[in-house]
Parts: sequence; C-alpha cells; structure tokens
Amino acid sequence: MSTAVSRGTSPVSPARQPRLTVLSGPSGVGKSTVVAHMRKAHPEVWLSVSATTRKPRPGEQEGVQYFFVDDEEFDKLVANGELLEWAEFAGNRYGTPRQAVLDHLAAGVPVLLEIDLQGARQVRESMPEAQLVFLAPPSWEELVRRLTGRGTESAEVIERRLGAAKVELAAESEFDTTLVNTSVEDVARELLALLR
Repeated sequence: MSTAVSRGTSPVSPARQPRLTVLSGPSGVGKSTVVAHMRKAHPEVWLSVSATTRKPRPGEQEGVQYFFVDDEEFDKLVANGELLEWAEFAGNRYGTPRQAVLDHLAAGVPVLLEIDLQGARQVRESMPEAQLVFLAPPSWEELVRRLTGRGTESAEVIERRLGAAKVELAAESEFDTTLVNTSVEDVARELLALLR
C-alpha cells in the first residue's frame, strides 16, 4: 500500500492548463521504474528529454534518451537561459530545455521531469507553480537494501550514495507531495492522478 501525503496543494481542475510535475528522490528509490511503468500505460504523459554533454552510448538515439551537445553548445544554453535546470555529474552536464516544457504545457499535455534534488530546487526557483513530488522509500533499511543489492558497485561508491541519500531524504519537506514507493503500480497510479 502506497501513501500520498499532500502539503497544501489543491487538485488541478481539468479545465486548467496542466502544471509541470517534478519527480525527485534519493538514488535507488525507483524513480525510473515508476515513470517507465506509468508511461507504458499512459504514453500521453510527456517525459522531458534532457540535453547532455556526455557522449551517446550504444543504442541511444538523439532526442529519445538525450539531446547530445558539446560543451560550447551547453554553455550557450545556460547563458541564454534556455535550461530550466542543469547539473553536473561525473564530468558531464545535464539540463532540461525550457521551451519544450513550456510548449507541451501550453498544448495541455501533462509534463513530467524526473530529476535530482539540485534540479528540483532550480525548477522551484524558476517555475514556482511547478508541482514537486518526492518519491520516498518505505524505510531507510529498504533503501540500503536496494542500493547494496545491485552488487555492481564498490563499497566506496555505495557509501557515497548512502551519504547522498541521507541528504536527499532530509529535503523531503521542500516538496509539495510525498509518495512512498511500496508498490510500483500504486505509486505510478498516484503520480498519474497528480499529473492530471
């Protein structure tokens, strides 16, 4: 059973333009899994495609997984205010193109961003009307199990992720709504309801 905790936001009436919804939460909580499950059943929800300076991986397509740009192009996007938010990870930069988000919202299409805490804070500053949704684990122990259960990372990397997760969990009160990920199906359904 999943739990939604609302923090003073009123439901959006169907006649109004949809709000931008931002999904964030600690690493390992299952954000990508929830979004993939929801979009499989509801492809009409538009998931923003980020721009990145990282090189494409095999099988990745321009405009599908990412918009691949070089450092100079990314600098221009930042300088011209064309990114809603951006951050740097492992030497590469990632950002959300602003105009595509605005265009989809204006067309009445529900827009979802799946980003980290830093990005969510930037969106709150530039678009205060955005709805920020925090995806929380059922418990700290469960998050530790998920992060260590992958078995693909060193103890040092896991320790760093757990440290980051503590910081991210402490920021939960900055969000409008919290969804607890005890069931992917339930959380996907609750997220869809918030988007609508």
